Amino acid sequence: MATSCNSVRPQEGRPGEPAAAPGSQPASVERSSAQSAPPASPGPPGLVLAPGAAAAGRATAEAIAASAGAFLDGLDRGARGRAQLAFESGEREDWHYVPRRRAGLALGDMGDRERGAAHALLRAGLSPDGYRKLEGVLLLEGILGGIEGSPAFRDPGRYHLAVFGEPGREAPWGFRFEGHHVSLNFTSAARAVATTPAFLGANPAEVPSGPRKGLRVLAAEEDLGRAFLASLTPAQRQRAVIAPTAPLDIVTAASRRAALASFDGLPAAEMTPAQRAALLRLLKVYARNFPDDVARAHLDRIERAGVERLHFAWAGSAAPKQSHYYRIHGPTHLIEYDNRGGDHIHTVFRDLQDDFGDSLLARHLHEGHGAGRRP
Repeated sequence: MATSCNSVRPQEGRPGEPAAAPGSQPASVERSSAQSAPPASPGPPGLVLAPGAAAAGRATAEAIAASAGAFLDGLDRGARGRAQLAFESGEREDWHYVPRRRAGLALGDMGDRERGAAHALLRAGLSPDGYRKLEGVLLLEGILGGIEGSPAFRDPGRYHLAVFGEPGREAPWGFRFEGHHVSLNFTSAARAVATTPAFLGANPAEVPSGPRKGLRVLAAEEDLGRAFLASLTPAQRQRAVIAPTAPLDIVTAASRRAALASFDGLPAAEMTPAQRAALLRLLKVYARNFPDDVARAHLDRIERAGVERLHFAWAGSAAPKQSHYYRIHGPTHLIEYDNRGGDHIHTVFRDLQDDFGDSLLARHLHEGHGAGRRP
């Protein structure tokens, strides 16, 4: 089994140990010269009015507002005080996917009714496929606890739900569900919703034994990525493979803004129509973790920006059960997938214009609704 996250990241505190400082990054990432570290994220830019971003997901926006309101209304005063934070709270953008202390209300501190309402909110924000993967990640946490002999640390009850602001149709609000190998971040305003950063991981990538033997929660992400690499000609593959070894983690880590120095790898402009279609099938595995209206909005923006401008990059081994990495990088979105040791997957789906609702909130302010783009 691949090394678990906590054994390589000193900031991941066990119970009773200091929490990571806000904004801490994972241990340094191993990269070749062709895979240099991205520049530091710039300061907050001006208004970013990405076409289509601010109109995404009206049906989902209304569904999550209703579900979040029901969740909060079902909590007693103390629990609601822990679950609900100000929209302007710095916690809203302090995301990570390692085990650490978190804001919000933990699943393990909820009763059955409250936990059911929390899961209803997650189902409202995800597609059936996305929710199935989320359930699988929580299941894997318990399995990993058994493998490691640390059931108290690898506790599926240590996933936290935090609501930022007051759920509604117009004023900005959001929620985050987060724990080891999960960070789902939703921002809503003016009956639209932004849904990134969205991180899911799997350790083990394939359950080795027991009642769930053979379970692969993120199988499509792995199999379609490797199949796409195999579809390339030798010349295309030479362009696509950017390093002989995979990085230790996703390159952009838990950055507030995803920033890469360049578009590396093979551009879709140099792919055959069949290869472009296969690349889009892989990309849709990530976009379709969200309901249809949200997934369509992401895909429409990618297509408007130009599918030919997408780049596919690979690092590491092409063989199963070996460390490997890939990314799909375009003008509007970034997908990263890393599999350390061949059995420990990290994935992230990022909207380069609308993480944490940047474009959505900018438009809300631009149209005179009196809400800032960010705290």
